[in-house]
Amino acid sequence: MSEQLDHPPVLHRDGRTVDLSEADARFRQWMHENLSHAADHFGLTIAGNVRLGWLDRSISAPVQASGRWLWLRVVSEDRQWTDGDFWTGNLDANVFATLSKPRVLDVYEWEEWRQQRAELMTLAPGSPCSPTEILRHAIRLPDEWWTELRRTIEVIAATPTERVNADQGLISGRIQQHFGNSVNPVVRQWETVHGDLHWANLMAPDFSLLDWESWGRGPAGTDAATLFCYSLLVPETAERVRDTFAHVLDTDAGQLAQLYVGARLLHRIGKGDHPDLAAPLRKLLRTL
Repeated sequence: MSEQLDHPPVLHRDGRTVDLSEADARFRQWMHENLSHAADHFGLTIAGNVRLGWLDRSISAPVQASGRWLWLRVVSEDRQWTDGDFWTGNLDANVFATLSKPRVLDVYEWEEWRQQRAELMTLAPGSPCSPTEILRHAIRLPDEWWTELRRTIEVIAATPTERVNADQGLISGRIQQHFGNSVNPVVRQWETVHGDLHWANLMAPDFSLLDWESWGRGPAGTDAATLFCYSLLVPETAERVRDTFAHVLDTDAGQLAQLYVGARLLHRIGKGDHPDLAAPLRKLLRTL
């Protein structure tokens, strides 16, 4: 089931409208065809809204098989980049058997111009807390949700792995790019991190955490710092995040994690993403 694109569509990101070129429209059409091909391979029926991921490099949809609801995701990448940890991240995350998250049931790969990887997963109940990474509207979540969020991050942090989310070279480069020599970028405390803890990856009302593509070793406090930074436009929620992870964010390691995450987000802001986050993020970084 692929959508017909009779004219270049319009993409909405952070409230901005961006006209897609004809090449972009053709690529999106091709991604829809990849999703249909994967569904046919698994004998599935696409049964819900199709979602394109960041920069259109992935496409996903709810599917049905013998009356059972599942989730099908297809990611497309140049062959040279498919040797990294991210390529198998969702499948590798099956080790987190006690956490509320999708479980990969089957994988199918094929090559057509680029390398395609289809992952058939269990379907997480509920809805994403936000349509974008950043929270822009107040959200009410039960105390049990916040308790499960903290437990999940603690379980991840304590899980040994050889996977890498960020190494010292990447962290030093990002920090020095935005703060020069005013910040010592040396990480003294490492842990396992989800690596992409934002509001579009968090489900409610029942807690669940999506998108485990980039989990691995990173600076301690990365996940708490990431969610905190993505919450800054809603002060009430940002305060709840800070309260939940104060034991992390208020440490030296947590402050360095905030500087690293802030530098990473400033890099994306410089490329046109999340312009409304720039002012509160810089205000936070000045306090550090």
